[in-house]
Amino acid sequence: MRADNRNNNEIRPITITPEILRYAEGSVDISFGNTRVICSASVESQVPKWMQGSGKGWISAEYGMLPRSTHTRIRRDKAINSGRSQEISRLIGRSLRSCVDLKALGEKQVQVDCDVIQADGGTRTAAVTGGFMALALALNFLKEQGELKEIPLKNYVAATSIGLQGDEILLDLNYEEDFSCGADTNFVVDSDKNFVEIQGTAEGQTIRRDTMENMMDLALEGCQQLFLKQAEFIGDFFPLKGL
Repeated sequence: MRADNRNNNEIRPITITPEILRYAEGSVDISFGNTRVICSASVESQVPKWMQGSGKGWISAEYGMLPRSTHTRIRRDKAINSGRSQEISRLIGRSLRSCVDLKALGEKQVQVDCDVIQADGGTRTAAVTGGFMALALALNFLKEQGELKEIPLKNYVAATSIGLQGDEILLDLNYEEDFSCGADTNFVVDSDKNFVEIQGTAEGQTIRRDTMENMMDLALEGCQQLFLKQAEFIGDFFPLKGL
């Protein structure tokens, strides 16, 4: 058993509250254990200049941490403009674009903002998982308003972390586990069981090929649990298939 009494293949308790923000077209408050992220999706009528006239839409993302989301205060400018925040923003954007038919979206842009209220490991995986839900809610809003004929989603997207401690493979790391693991990897997965992105780092130990395959299997298992959680809130207008 782990320090928080979970089994190695067990995700943290997930709490989701949809439509948390009054003015955003789509929003959720999502918690992975003690990690909490507010995700909102805002629809803009124009795409970036380099896409104008293409007939396609665009999905972009911004990620940031509030100053006291961590053990010590982060300067507000650093929390928003750091290289880490920009890298995670790009990860979220790539992940969300993978599940959208940009042609069917038309020349609209959806900006997804992911603001970390409290950090206890896995902030980027919570942001991807919650960001997808905020996006789905915004696209459903556009359909209900008559601006889209169909919701231009192709599948669900979620993300989870996997850590390696010696021979032990751990699913969904909290901060202490993330800090102490010999290797940790983030997996973004879609509901067709395709890997959208894999980010892995060997800190104190390398990863064998057969171990990596086991980590990938556990990531699929964890994300399937997350898809079911997402479907509780968006499945009525975008059913989850294949699970």
